[in-house]
Amino acid sequence: MSDTTATDEGTATPDETAGLGYEAARAQLVEVVTQLESGGVPLDESLALWERGERLAEVCQRWLDGAQAKIDAARGTRSGGNDTAAQ
Repeated sequence: MSDTTATDEGTATPDETAGLGYEAARAQLVEVVTQLESGGVPLDESLALWERGERLAEVCQRWLDGAQAKIDAARGTRSGGNDTAAQ
């Protein structure tokens, strides 16, 4: 839907990352980190990139947390819910 790049002079909103899948968010996060590590970005753009990176990292973490919850639920279902090893 959107062809915009990762940076828009700080005008990026959290909503633009809301619909991203894990792979897309991770790829964009890698791009942000690469740009920041290059060192050739002006300070104001660096701050905007950092903020976008934070939002992208949150998206990735939500996906990972969701995947972990599904794994935990599947393990609990398969073991009959008797997870006594944790006690």
